[in-house]
Amino acid sequence: MALVTGASAGLGERFARVLAEAGASVVLVARRADRLALLAAELESSLVASADLADPEQRAAAVAVALDHFGRVDVLVNNAGISDGPQRAETEDPADFALAVEVNLTASFHLARLVAPGMIERGGGAIVNITSVHGLVASSPNRQAGYVASKTGLVGLTRELACQWATDGVRVNAIAPGYFATDLTGEMIGSDSGSGWIERNTPMRRVGAGHELDGALLFLASDASTYVTGQTIAVDGGWTAR
Repeated sequence: MALVTGASAGLGERFARVLAEAGASVVLVARRADRLALLAAELESSLVASADLADPEQRAAAVAVALDHFGRVDVLVNNAGISDGPQRAETEDPADFALAVEVNLTASFHLARLVAPGMIERGGGAIVNITSVHGLVASSPNRQAGYVASKTGLVGLTRELACQWATDGVRVNAIAPGYFATDLTGEMIGSDSGSGWIERNTPMRRVGAGHELDGALLFLASDASTYVTGQTIAVDGGWTAR
């Protein structure tokens, strides 16, 4: 059974579909319950757990829904994320920075903490954190200090949790996507200046297609990666290789 956050759109919706097609039951977590319901109607074995991941109580409630219904969580995909940009750091409201860290980093830790005991008890499980190339390199001139700080922190959290739980059979890895068409990037990719900037700075000279993350997700979520933990796989068209 897999729990996917941010499943109402973009990469999260894609991840939920891919895992369902691979045979997993999927718990769909996001704020937009109406969109989750539409997706759930298309998937054979899925459950909606609407939650605002900025709220610790709602995070715990989403996991409780999954455990009450399925009795276990075998795979956690921490995909939900927000940006605090574009804005310069010296004029940014600290509340915007804090919210990005809460949703992108703290919520990922909290959800991992909630599902880990069951995984440890069963002797296995996989946690896949969706970070970003901007967890590996800066995003400027696309200014978003909270996003970069939180996604960088998620890379470090991935390593730390992987080492803490390695002997318990719980693997913790991350995927760092480059630029893909999502709600966060739609406006940028849709503009000539934004798409041009991405193409100039990506060695493959294009944005990623949704299916190009499928392999990394299935690899890290399945027994194909039983000797892989603490790793961040960049799927970025060469962005971080420059």
